[in-house]
Amino acid sequence: MKFAISSLLLVASTLGMCGSASAESTLRMAHLWPAGSVVNKKIFQDWAKQVEEDSNGQLNVEIYPSQTLSQAGKTYEAAANGIADIAVTLQGYTAGRFPLTEIVQLPGVVSSASQGSCILQTLYNEGDIAEEYSDTRVLFLFTTGPAYLHSQDAEIQKPGDLEGLRIRRPSSVAGEMLSSMGAQPLGMPAPDIYTALQRGVMDGLSFPWEAMTVFRINELVNYHLELPYYAGAIVATMSQSSYDDLSSDMQDVIDKNSGMKWSRVAGRVFDELDRKGREEAVAQGDTIHVVEDPLSDPDWAAPLKQGSRNYLQSLEERGLDDAGDVYEKALALGERCQA
Repeated sequence: MKFAISSLLLVASTLGMCGSASAESTLRMAHLWPAGSVVNKKIFQDWAKQVEEDSNGQLNVEIYPSQTLSQAGKTYEAAANGIADIAVTLQGYTAGRFPLTEIVQLPGVVSSASQGSCILQTLYNEGDIAEEYSDTRVLFLFTTGPAYLHSQDAEIQKPGDLEGLRIRRPSSVAGEMLSSMGAQPLGMPAPDIYTALQRGVMDGLSFPWEAMTVFRINELVNYHLELPYYAGAIVATMSQSSYDDLSSDMQDVIDKNSGMKWSRVAGRVFDELDRKGREEAVAQGDTIHVVEDPLSDPDWAAPLKQGSRNYLQSLEERGLDDAGDVYEKALALGERCQA
């Protein structure tokens, strides 16, 4: 009997690492970032801790990082289908699933993660993109900072330098732009990139500085082009059925920890990681080229603008007649969110 009681206490203690063993509900959160990453610790673990505190231990959040509960490309559907209670993923992993959201990823919209997060969350709050998430309950949305081009051996300075290079694309939208400049876009989840570079499967990639340090890619590349042609959109969302199963008091806790507050937290974390990622590259002596104003640059303006036009036109052809309006609003919000 003593052994049995001791075993039960050990189990209770282990559960207590994530929350109360007597929790009303245990919520499983799935995402792709490494367990030891700042993103996991400063956004998702802090969010979980706040929810647990606000619920007085009634809600217990179990975090499954590094695709351990769901593969990155299926994480959103995992929440929609109730496989995960909470899912965090990049919308770009499910091509065409969030067409209006991906407008935020176009060149010239996002200048920093904090600003981009504000833009994306505002578009959701004001109903411009909310319909795309009608099958889940969105907690908060945010973006990465601008994504740049990074390569191992090929120095990229002009569009022609991309000819024939195998470049990991973060989304179909970015991939089309890379293709138009002669690159060979490759699609794969962020956690797989390190091994692909090691094995020579790709020549380079498109990543914000944040991801270069989180996924240790700086270790493997030598050249960087700061061409802000893309930004990653990210959603933290909850299974609607999991939310509905909570008591009204616990639903209030989730609602309290949703929206712009946590969007801004995530943006600040990503901004700091962008700074760290760039400092790493400088410290190891990498070559960094900077395109100050890509939409006015004589070499880059034409392909970037054409890429944006092509994407917006493709949405209109799908019957999304408000695509142009959402794009213009995102640009306008950029100035408002910069403050």
